[in-house]
This record gives sequence, structure tokens and C-alpha cells, in this order.
Amino acid sequence: MSSPEPVAVTLSRGELDAVLFDLDGVVTRTAQVHAAAWKRLFDTYLWKQAADPAQDFRPFTQEDYRGYVDGRPRLEGIRCFLASRGLTLPEGSSSDGPDAETVHGLGARKNAWFLEELERRGVDVDPAAVELLERVRAAGLRTAVVTSSRNGAAVLRLGSLEHLFDARVDGVEAGKLGLAGKPAPDTFLEGARRLGAVPARTAVFEDAQAGVRAGRLGGFALVIGVRRSGEEGALLRAGADVEVTELSAVRVEGAAPSRPELHAEGATP
Repeated sequence: MSSPEPVAVTLSRGELDAVLFDLDGVVTRTAQVHAAAWKRLFDTYLWKQAADPAQDFRPFTQEDYRGYVDGRPRLEGIRCFLASRGLTLPEGSSSDGPDAETVHGLGARKNAWFLEELERRGVDVDPAAVELLERVRAAGLRTAVVTSSRNGAAVLRLGSLEHLFDARVDGVEAGKLGLAGKPAPDTFLEGARRLGAVPARTAVFEDAQAGVRAGRLGGFALVIGVRRSGEEGALLRAGADVEVTELSAVRVEGAAPSRPELHAEGATP
């Protein structure tokens, strides 16, 4: 068994009131399922677009995933990646099915493949994340999950994680409210608002560069980059205060004697 990672950062109840967690790649390992679905989607599409696949086809890479898709709302990720390859598609509409050659159609196709893979694999939860969430809540800090995924509620339910969060802001909620997706800070700001907390007393955990930038732009007290893959230091360059590879490196101080009931808007029972 590997030894725990040395303490890299401390969450102090004296300095913080709330903590916001991204979902895929931070609390769960579903980022791998998303990445696989994105690769399947774009490789299939790019192969069809190549005049000569043997010469022109360049597959979707991990660098593409991190640079253009990871942490962004689904449709924005599609637009960003296609633009990087000099490609455009009609927007279409939310009623487009997975066979439509539109931005919305590709989004529906990716989501269908993600759900298919999720059903096959199940939700892989990081035990260190659960342990951290339990310590954070025992210290009297409020918690929210803030994810670009429109499947946030399903992942929380399948992973038996709902009880660990006081509020949820996911792609569905963001769409209802017209919030801009990461790297804009809007969804993180909404998460803090639902907890009755101000950014200056709220910490953010993120594994995507777009999400780290959102945390920094939102003026949050502490932005912790969780590096599950990719180049060391990339999250620091994106604006994280500290970069960790394991959540066991996070210390929590200042347990409160009791945790008051939360009645903030959007709180989950």
C-alpha cells in the first residue's frame, strides 16, 4: 500500500464557510468515461470528414480533451474542438437526435455513448473524496457540487453521494438559469450563493483547467487543482493556488460543535 501524500493544503473553518467540488475527476472517476465517449464521438466524426483518411485523419487526443472539452458545457466543448480543427456545424436545436449532423446532434450522440458506458461500468467513486467530504462537513463547512455535466444528478444517485452535498449546480440547473459555463465563474458563484456563502470564504476543488480558471475569475478564497492526469503544474499555470494528485493531501481544521440545518435554495435533503 502506498503511503499517503504529504499535507499540501489546509481547509480552516476559521477562514472558510463552504467548499465547492467539481464532480467528474474530483469526487468520481467518471472523467475517464467522459473522455472515452468524447474520443469515440470525435474520432468517428473526423474520420468521416477526412478527404483521405489515410492522410488527413488526426485522432482526438488527451491534449484535445484537456484543452477544448474538459470542464466545459457539452455544446461549448463541441464548438471549441471543431473550431480548433477549422470545422463548423449548424447549431441545430435541443430536439435534435443523435443522428443529426449538428452541434446539438453531436451532443446527443456523445451523451448516449456516455450513459451507455456509465451503465456498463457503474460510477467509480474516489474513497479519498468521500473521506474528505465527511471531514469537511464534520468541521461545519457547507458543501456543493458544481459540474458542467447534465448528468450530475444521475451520477450522484448512482454513486450514493447525494447526502454529502447541501446543493447541486449542474448543466441542467445552469441551463435553466442561463448561466455561462466554465471557464466563466457563473456556476461556482451560483453554488456559493445557494450555500449562503461569499467567494472570499469559499474553496473550490477542480481537475480541469477551465474549471480552475473559473474559480480564479470568481475570486474564491482557495482554488485547489486536482491533477488526475496531464502535465505537472498545468493547473497551477491555469490559476490554482495549489495542485494535488490525491485528496488525502488535504487537511481540515476547526471542527464545529454542531452543524446547523441548511435551508438555502437548491439544498438537497
